[in-house]
Amino acid sequence: MGEVDVPTYFICPISLEIMKDPVTIATGITYDRESIEQWLSSSEASSYCPVTKLPLHKDTDLTPNHTLRRLIQAWCTINASNGVDRIPTPKSPLNKMHVQKLIQELSIPRLQLKSLMKLAVLASESDKNRKCMVEAGLTKAIVSFILKTWANKTCLMVNSGFEEALSILHQILRVSNDEFKVLVKENQEFVDLLTRVLRGGDIPKVNEIMRTHAVSILKATIEVSSTGILQRLNLDFFKTIVEIVRESISHQATKCALHILFESCQWSQNKLRIIEAGAVLELIELELTTPEKRITELIFGILDSVCSCADGRAKFLEHAGGIALISKRMIRVSPIVDDFAIKILASICKFSATTEVLQEMLNVGGISKLCMVLQADNAVQVKDKARLVLRLHSSFWNSSPCIHVYLLTRQIAS
Repeated sequence: MGEVDVPTYFICPISLEIMKDPVTIATGITYDRESIEQWLSSSEASSYCPVTKLPLHKDTDLTPNHTLRRLIQAWCTINASNGVDRIPTPKSPLNKMHVQKLIQELSIPRLQLKSLMKLAVLASESDKNRKCMVEAGLTKAIVSFILKTWANKTCLMVNSGFEEALSILHQILRVSNDEFKVLVKENQEFVDLLTRVLRGGDIPKVNEIMRTHAVSILKATIEVSSTGILQRLNLDFFKTIVEIVRESISHQATKCALHILFESCQWSQNKLRIIEAGAVLELIELELTTPEKRITELIFGILDSVCSCADGRAKFLEHAGGIALISKRMIRVSPIVDDFAIKILASICKFSATTEVLQEMLNVGGISKLCMVLQADNAVQVKDKARLVLRLHSSFWNSSPCIHVYLLTRQIAS
């Protein structure tokens, strides 16, 4: 294609490539749709036309230039022997009227499933589609459909549309959705529904995809729920979430379950329920698989929270590899993990410091790692926490070379 002369007016002024979907804006300049949409949504600089510099609104009309597109397609066909690929005819952009028509069909039993399947496909295609669907009022319609379908247990059988509805809600929650917050903030029924979907046992045809979508939606729900809802989360709820962590049905499901535990454990009664649900040992076992950084940060954040309770520290110390794991991860993952790790060790050293525990911290390299934190490029407050832990039992750990050095230099001795 390098030897083919491309007509200048086929080239997008932004991407400098042949336009696939040319659209003309108010200033009379034609751009490729994808390029001008990115320009209009990118920054403050997007408030003007890239070519004329005339002012533009971010919601400016993009008028398809069908004549130019046909010329480009014809030219591509003529030059196919020179390695030029034909430009496919673009799909028409999704509009609110089409979405609202599909929403209306949700109230017609014989059209429900077909409408849901169409909405699911559209929602999976792009953020632009998802934003259009949210603006058309789909969030309320889908939440209502899910609740009504749930109320009629016989509808949870095959072809009810329940799975498609979960998929759609999962997709549209990927874009900003203030309406969802209003709908679920005080909605205990919605939390209970999603929890039962996660359990799966009493619902026909629940599969791993449905459970992944359900825990993702539940994460979004917990993040916007009122304090009253969060304080009413019971032991069965946390057992269900811990089971999702244990089963590892998908990477996304695991991460969402950890987010739920992290958000919930800021209340003391929830900490106790999380501990009783068996989360501590499961979190340590998961971390032993060396997951990605963000999962490690969530795990350490939850462990830090539950180790502020006596029951949490007891459960943590029940695991033979707990202290070794905390020690190993310091200086290896992120400053966030370092902070949580030191706080976990501080809680143990303050309130659960038996001779065996202190000796184990020495044996597994925990004391050496704390000394390394003082030397590493960590925040001042993190170093202060590490120094505090070392001071707590410096006389017991004085056989450690690093403790000896710091005592001599008076960086640990008070």
